[in-house]
Amino acid sequence: MPELLIRIKKKTDGAAALSCVRADGTTTWQRQEGQLGKFFPLHDLTHYAVESVLMFRQAFFGLVAGGWDISDFGTPKTRGRIPEEAGLAEMVVGFFDLERMTGELGSAEEYNERLATHYREHNIPPTTFQLSDEQVARIRQRRVDLFAKWHSLTPGDTLELTFDRGAESVV
Repeated sequence: MPELLIRIKKKTDGAAALSCVRADGTTTWQRQEGQLGKFFPLHDLTHYAVESVLMFRQAFFGLVAGGWDISDFGTPKTRGRIPEEAGLAEMVVGFFDLERMTGELGSAEEYNERLATHYREHNIPPTTFQLSDEQVARIRQRRVDLFAKWHSLTPGDTLELTFDRGAESVV
């Protein structure tokens, strides 16, 4: 069994529901209603693309696999400080969410500069992480494949993905 089985259900009322089943059988879930039902499935699939291509272990899906509940991300005091990799993943996912909304594609160089600027402006020691153009291209392609699967779902159906920390998942 994978470390995490991810299910995103396309509800008949336009809402969505994300549920994650860990290898030990425990589950966490979140219903995404209204506009959130339109935004979050694509945001979550972008997380999957970023985290699986970059083989992140301590970002959203890795933390969920390790026992975090989805609600813990709204109240970080529950679990303590969010790991640096999770914050980094959220910023990278944000770059790709912005691409989706504007249609303007950025380069690895631009994204690395945005990361450096963020760290500088927030007085955070700089990260050694650097995106490559090849990684950006693989994330975009993985996201295209995932979005196509999501958009082809009939309302009431569920998209299932597996996630293992530190391994590149194949869609």
